[in-house]
Amino acid sequence: MLEQPKHIDVWSNCLRIIEQIIDPQKYNTWFKPIVPISLQGMTLTIEVPSDFFREYLEGAFLDVLKKTLQRVIGKDAKLVYMVKPVRVQPPMVFPAAHSNTPVNRTVSINTYQPSANPGPFVFPGIQRVNINPRLNPVYCFGNMVIGECNKMGITAGTNIAIAPGKTPFNPLFLFGGPGLGKTHLAQAIGIAIKEKFPELVVLYVTGNEFKTQYMDAMGVKNQLVDFLAYYMKIDVLIVDDIQDLIGKGSQNAFFNIFNHLHQSGKQLIFTSDRAPVELQNFEERLLSRFKWGLSVELSKPDYATRLEMLKSRSFREGVRIGDDVLEYLAGRIKANFRELEGTLMTIIAQSTYLHREITVELAQKITEKIVGEEQNEITIEKIVDTVCEYFNITKDTLLSKSRKRQTVQARQIAMFMCRSLISNCSLSTIGSELGGKDHATVLHACTTVSDLRDTDKIFRQYVSDIEKMLVPVDR
Repeated sequence: MLEQPKHIDVWSNCLRIIEQIIDPQKYNTWFKPIVPISLQGMTLTIEVPSDFFREYLEGAFLDVLKKTLQRVIGKDAKLVYMVKPVRVQPPMVFPAAHSNTPVNRTVSINTYQPSANPGPFVFPGIQRVNINPRLNPVYCFGNMVIGECNKMGITAGTNIAIAPGKTPFNPLFLFGGPGLGKTHLAQAIGIAIKEKFPELVVLYVTGNEFKTQYMDAMGVKNQLVDFLAYYMKIDVLIVDDIQDLIGKGSQNAFFNIFNHLHQSGKQLIFTSDRAPVELQNFEERLLSRFKWGLSVELSKPDYATRLEMLKSRSFREGVRIGDDVLEYLAGRIKANFRELEGTLMTIIAQSTYLHREITVELAQKITEKIVGEEQNEITIEKIVDTVCEYFNITKDTLLSKSRKRQTVQARQIAMFMCRSLISNCSLSTIGSELGGKDHATVLHACTTVSDLRDTDKIFRQYVSDIEKMLVPVDR
């Protein structure tokens, strides 16, 4: 008797378990039609009749599938769907979702009663509330592409997920320009924590939402205490775009919440479009607390990371795209993940709705409309070369520790130009590239150049001439 292929044996074992768990009618409707296709390592590929069928399985039976596969194959088991081809079209291939939508347990919060007149530390009345964690299951670690741009952040995040509130990374402060994956990483940590510790209460909120909630609470008698009590019940607080949390009152409320949670061993995660040292209009006591744990900068992805991200996203969408198209996009769009992903999805939409093949020509046409004509990119290296040419000094001199006036001014102007002309370039990155300086030195240089440009006519001419060399004005 011939031995059955491994993937058929594995799926048969899965079916025996699933049949004991779910209703017989649902089993016959949703699991009998599935055909096992292959088993490669820990990844099982199954064929389903349609994309609707796949979506229903994901929504109704994701938890059952995940636990069954882990039991039969192992804890690192993965599932891939192959949607049955229509006519002569090639089959579409989709990875299964990596996690369920996170849900928090119900918590009890002490609240004021409208007619109560309690003492300052007495909160009569108990209200049981469901706190929606507001985590998007798509933003999980499984859907992240790891590169030099985010490796440190992902490493810190996975460590936090294993022991939230018990690592040196508390708070974790993620910063960087738009579209570099700060929100994705912050939510991935929250999702991973919920999977490992489902009893913990996780909450994702933006800085602007927190500020609005505080202002609303201030407008109703005794509601501010309810507001504070609500946040002090959180085990893992994720605040996105913390730079929007401006205003003395809201910062004071957040300061008290921060202290309570941190002292109670709760995990705090923040994201910002700038480093803590660059945050404006923040109380110093709050800024100092942001620096207690670990600050991680997310930088622009390199070519290899951009290409891997495109391959991953096209796989998630079940679309086969040629390597020549993906390589073109990875080489053309360099700003951030969001712009790269948006362009890819536009190309897929155009191809789907207009029934056009995805070619390099189509990619070029769409890319030009989204990111514009390709221009000479201004880089730190280009700025350094231009400043050295203007002042007739060598690159080694500019990057040296020389305190000669001309060298210092040239170095400061180079730092100022990097900060002004390169988007998403942090102070720490500029300092590292220009002689190993720290962010405080770069901030001082930018302030000095800005002041001298306003007060010194000759210095203003230096800055103007170099700007024209870097950004020529069309005549």
